[in-house]
Amino acid sequence: MPYSDIVVVGSSNTDMIIKLNHAPRPGETVLGGEFFTAAGGKGANQAVAAARFGGRVTFVARLGRDTLGDQAIARLMNDGIDVSHVSRDPQIASGAALIFVAKNGENSIAVAPGANGRLSAADVRKARASIADAKILLLQLEIPLNAVTLAADLAFSRGVKVILNPAPARSLPPSLLRHVSILTPNESEAELLTGVTVTGSAAARRAAEKLREMGVETVILTMGSKGALIVDSDGSRLVHGFKVKAVDTTAAGDIFNGALAVSISAGKSIDESVHLANAAAAISVTRLGAQPSAPTRTEIEVFLKQGRITRAS
Repeated sequence: MPYSDIVVVGSSNTDMIIKLNHAPRPGETVLGGEFFTAAGGKGANQAVAAARFGGRVTFVARLGRDTLGDQAIARLMNDGIDVSHVSRDPQIASGAALIFVAKNGENSIAVAPGANGRLSAADVRKARASIADAKILLLQLEIPLNAVTLAADLAFSRGVKVILNPAPARSLPPSLLRHVSILTPNESEAELLTGVTVTGSAAARRAAEKLREMGVETVILTMGSKGALIVDSDGSRLVHGFKVKAVDTTAAGDIFNGALAVSISAGKSIDESVHLANAAAAISVTRLGAQPSAPTRTEIEVFLKQGRITRAS
């Protein structure tokens, strides 16, 4: 089994995207859109973001035994990701998402999880050796919670750092949160988990502190172009973000988490890692599509040095 710095356990989807002036309201048909497809799924997005930033990545997932699954596997391998723990399900289709992207970059998403919804504890157990050898386990919530919980348990028991991006938002058991090294909610996710309405910096700190009281070691509350609030044993501080012209915000959080995991696995401080992750996310929102928006390490370095977006390779 090849060594991996980062193991991602999560979802893989094919995104079917329509770019419009505005997302349709209930009962409305909006004409004049531009249609294209792109690789997506929060888990696969994070895996690709980590690989392009230089991480050695193993992906644990479940796909259908269909054309969309074949294409997803080929794309992941093209980014150098170890797919030996990606299971193929003959009974259900690969996951898919329908995405409307408005002119201002905001998006509306509907997801058919397909095979993602059948990623099992048994699938995770098959990857336990890879998880034990990793530096970082990266998780999200587009797969069954029992798979997420088991993966976190296995990592925690072997001293592997667990990064959990709690998206899509849902309530989580305290037993899971106690095994999370770094939790990366956005404002709405933090609000759902804590009951604290995040309307400003003081409320964001209260929500993050409450999450730490629930057992999380470090909370990084992401706030878009405003940056990310870190709350840990050293206190709280805001790492400022970058203002760019947004085209599509679909995978910004996933790109942030992938870059964050690589930077932390390389031994960088939490503050420097968040700074790099903010830059990766800023670049991503200037591009259409989920995985196509993930920048390379070189692109991130150029962005930070020159303050400009480079063309995707």
